[in-house]
Amino acid sequence: MRRADIPPSTDPPRRAPGTRTVLTAVLDHGPVARSTVARLTGLSPASVTGHTARLLAEGLLRESPETAGPRGLGRPHIPVDIDTGRHLVAGAHIAVTHSTLSLMDLRGRIVAEDRRPHPDGRPRPGQVLDSLAGRLPRLLAAHSGGRSVLALGVATGHRVDPATGTILLHPHLGWRDVAVRDHLAAATGLPVHVDSHARALARAEQLLGRASAHGSAVLLFVGAVVDAAFATAGEVHAGPRNGAGSVAHLPVGGDGGLASEVSEQAMVRLAAEQGFPVPSFTVLLEHALAGEPRALELFRRRARVIGRAVALLLDMFDPEVLVVVEPGTGLLPHCLADLRAEVAARSLVCDDPEQAVVASSFTGRVLSTAGAAVALGALYADPLGSLPAPAAVS
Repeated sequence: MRRADIPPSTDPPRRAPGTRTVLTAVLDHGPVARSTVARLTGLSPASVTGHTARLLAEGLLRESPETAGPRGLGRPHIPVDIDTGRHLVAGAHIAVTHSTLSLMDLRGRIVAEDRRPHPDGRPRPGQVLDSLAGRLPRLLAAHSGGRSVLALGVATGHRVDPATGTILLHPHLGWRDVAVRDHLAAATGLPVHVDSHARALARAEQLLGRASAHGSAVLLFVGAVVDAAFATAGEVHAGPRNGAGSVAHLPVGGDGGLASEVSEQAMVRLAAEQGFPVPSFTVLLEHALAGEPRALELFRRRARVIGRAVALLLDMFDPEVLVVVEPGTGLLPHCLADLRAEVAARSLVCDDPEQAVVASSFTGRVLSTAGAAVALGALYADPLGSLPAPAAVS
């Protein structure tokens, strides 16, 4: 992404234009010389120098050992890189049966995670949020290595309003209009950002994952909740009612919509109907990973049904890439190939499923990535403006 050079303004320096462009360029190419950042972004060398100085002062960038030109000739360069030694972001993902707390460095690497089941029955919002706030200091004490946390990101399924930090509706949990940002900000003292897990993972693919996702991408999340997100030019579309990506009822054949055929609950039900009862989706996946033929076939069937939905989404949005977040496509043999074959047979616009349809970049750490990616995405969108305000001096 390139931006035209912007002349100095009277805005406060913490909101300086171009810091987002510089920080993202260093994330993509670092360690990198300032002159190369100027060439990559279209900003003037003077602008890059100014933005870099502010990012260095805040501990978001660091200088690497200087390098000289070929054969030691030329003026030495001092490259800059993302500073992973001073700050972290924290993340929380609220799933139907459990919550995952995580720590992530500023390059998107998971430092630690802690997954806990919800109490029996439908958990109350305050109960879950207070548990997350109480667990965070212990996770930091054990794994932060002295680094400070800049913000807490929270992700979950269904309808979420990122502007107000509110879970508008989560039918599986029975939650409606839950003020997550206000509750956790008061409990932790951190800036808190909230979004849907599909949008968070789409932004993570753009920042940290597939290079092909930098232009436009659709992300399809298949778990206990089934939803999607559409991203283009570094932005993720939420919709005026924060309902973009509601694909659970997408028609894919059978008696119901997509979720009724491929959700985790549907997989457990289908296993029982086929004489292979399992207590949970996790156990079914474990059987498939161990090579149990009936479990493997259930996941291959799932991949084929998902392929029908993927074909529809490709035809509707025509993105550069469609990312499928589902464990079978990332971990099990034949599943991704089965899915792509279904796309090849059904899509009217996709002529190369091998390139257009990919598994998640974060298979095996999807939930720990989702929450933290909300906070990391906010940081890269507005590097200086999203930092915690300085403490007041008495």
